[in-house]
Amino acid sequence: MREILIIGPGCAKCEKLYQNVQQAVHELNLDCTIKKITDLNQIISSGIMMTPGLVIDGKVVSVGRVINPTEIKKYLT
Repeated sequence: MREILIIGPGCAKCEKLYQNVQQAVHELNLDCTIKKITDLNQIISSGIMMTPGLVIDGKVVSVGRVINPTEIKKYLT
């Protein structure tokens, strides 16, 4: 099962990225675990300095911007 992390403090951009990830996963009919990382210590330890961050299977794929479902699907396929 794939693991997707949304890293950020829970701001509007983080929530939008979370929604975009859910949409992409739904459209691809994938079995994924989607987690929000909002704890400041975990955010710092992730190495992501600009939020929101998107991590798929341990690899940082986006930092500091909200990518759309189409872009997210490219990382998932």
